[in-house]
Amino acid sequence: MISKIFKGYSSENFKNVINMAWPAIIESFFVAFAGLVDSFMVSRLGSYAVAAVGLTTQPKFVGLAMFFAINVSISALVARRYGEKDRKDANRVFVTAMRFVIIASIILSVIFVVGADPIIELCGSTEDGEKEIATHEAAVAYFRIIMGGMIFNCVQMAINSAQRGSGNTKITMRTNVTSNAVNIVLNYLLIEGHCGFPAWGIKGAALATVLGTVVSSVMSIISVSGTKTFISIPYIVAEKIKSSWASFKSLVKIGYGIFFEQILMRVGFMATAVMAAKKGMDAMAAHQVGMNLMGLTFSFGDGLQAAAVALIGRSLGEGKPELAKDYGRTCKALGIMIASNLIVIYFFGARPLMSMFFEEEHIVEIGVSIMRVILFVVLFQIIQVIYMGCLRGAGDTLYTAFAATMSVTVMRTLVSWLGGFVFDLGIVGIWLGVLADQVSRFAFASIRYKMGKWVKIKI
Repeated sequence: MISKIFKGYSSENFKNVINMAWPAIIESFFVAFAGLVDSFMVSRLGSYAVAAVGLTTQPKFVGLAMFFAINVSISALVARRYGEKDRKDANRVFVTAMRFVIIASIILSVIFVVGADPIIELCGSTEDGEKEIATHEAAVAYFRIIMGGMIFNCVQMAINSAQRGSGNTKITMRTNVTSNAVNIVLNYLLIEGHCGFPAWGIKGAALATVLGTVVSSVMSIISVSGTKTFISIPYIVAEKIKSSWASFKSLVKIGYGIFFEQILMRVGFMATAVMAAKKGMDAMAAHQVGMNLMGLTFSFGDGLQAAAVALIGRSLGEGKPELAKDYGRTCKALGIMIASNLIVIYFFGARPLMSMFFEEEHIVEIGVSIMRVILFVVLFQIIQVIYMGCLRGAGDTLYTAFAATMSVTVMRTLVSWLGGFVFDLGIVGIWLGVLADQVSRFAFASIRYKMGKWVKIKI
């Protein structure tokens, strides 16, 4: 099976993809794993706490949408300049991006902290019963702490994106693995109060997450403090490199499509989360764990996407479009192999996994039904993420924004509403919308990728 998948592929390109992808996969996996551990640890407080964390997920990502967009721009531009051997302009892009990230993160942090209560209410939270009141209050407290410390997360993401663009994925792996290890340890100490630490419940989980990002941001800054790295603070100081309007325009040119893509995607994601919340807090709790588990599968595609962005950007910068295409094919083949294994694991592990989070059998049953849908989601998800990464790495971000908007904002929301409320299939009907979204994005990305026009884009 494996030999057939990789027949006709360059062994050298295969090794390059593996070397670039495995640190990014581990990094992304641990980010997703930390979210799963957060849900597991707060589940000791009750299903209301799991639901509370779930209510904060989509508004948090709305707040980070601008930074996800700028990060893709940073990675794509640095990768292209790396291929062109233009270190000075790559560092100019980095300085410009960091200035924007710091200012924007402070402004947005204040907005989200002040507006936490109505934002959480907008996401489907109600105060109609004792359990609902507890869930709402916990979600507001968690959200305020997370968004209050968002600057640390934004800074480390921006630096890591620049490092990925220059081919240094191992440092981003180390920072994120360390960050999540700190998060997990502090979760243990602060949620229920161990080893003499106070029992702060869900507030402790939020504080643990923020402190983890503080550690990772410091590590990221240290990673660009040497003179030998392609992106280098000493080099920036020595060459007196400053932010420039031209660099900002380049970042916006690539990033604006991704920004609108992220915003419109989050509208779709939030609509799904609100519909899940309408099915009750037990269904919302199971939905949150299902999203965390699906996040683990996404981490593999995300790691391969990071490799695709860097390698394709570099290849196009060197004027080698055929090499860029071969890297895309290699990433896809690896994705298929990984997805096949995950499907087997989730098929046999659905009930044991859900039983780890919930004692209530009816919630476990809801979770198992969600896992059955995730089995079909996995394959389409990993491949579409890789294809989208190839297109973004080449700068074809307007198309990816259109594809994501049609798939997430329109297809996902419509099918979730039909399945969950018109045909009354419960939470499974809402998850059919998630599946429809992944299939749609797979179709859009596959068609565009196979047309091959993306290798001719200039950035």
